[in-house]
Amino acid sequence: MENYWTSSCGRIELNLSLEHAARGYHSGSCDQDIAALMQLPEISGQLSALNPRLVADILQEYGGWEPAQLANHADNLERLLWIACGDLVDYQFLEG
Repeated sequence: MENYWTSSCGRIELNLSLEHAARGYHSGSCDQDIAALMQLPEISGQLSALNPRLVADILQEYGGWEPAQLANHADNLERLLWIACGDLVDYQFLEG
């Protein structure tokens, strides 16, 4: 089953399965799992369509990164996917 994640401002939407979300958000380091998810065609296609400035702006709203850290679009896509996975996993537990 696919789920839609929307950024807090509503300007970015991603379609992810709960299986993918759980793979990308769990205790411990998620870096390798996020990198693997980003290689999947159904995810990479969505991410590649995103405007780099928009992604950086969205992440800036979270306040977790300095502007210089947000200059790397590839890193920003990883961050965005991790946030999306986390939100979907957390929402699943709230609903369950």
